[in-house]
Amino acid sequence: MSPSNVEITKHIFDEIEFILKQTSGIDFLTFSKDGVLQRAVIRSFEIIGEASKKLSVEFKSKYQAIPWKEMAGFRDVLIHDYFGVDIEIVWDIAENQIPKIEPQIKQLIDAEEGRSGQQERINY
Repeated sequence: MSPSNVEITKHIFDEIEFILKQTSGIDFLTFSKDGVLQRAVIRSFEIIGEASKKLSVEFKSKYQAIPWKEMAGFRDVLIHDYFGVDIEIVWDIAENQIPKIEPQIKQLIDAEEGRSGQQERINY
């Protein structure tokens, strides 16, 4: 059975939370010197992008304020142009875009769970 749109969105939210937690309290210089952290954050972006591709068109249309297409597109850049990944762009998105998307995704989950009565969280 395929995961529901809400379950997929929870995976996206979990990865957003991971990025925020891992980049909290550090600057670009620290990030740029930590290859393991870079790989972890990039992997989270890949998961976010891949998960956003799995959402139904109707679901994404319902929440047009969320940049689904850009999330999927960034995943494609990371996967297909891995030799050319610009770590400054990764950092910029982690620092400036993810904090804006996080409350939108949270509100979406809350709204959808309120409609369906689901209260299950994904923990991994």
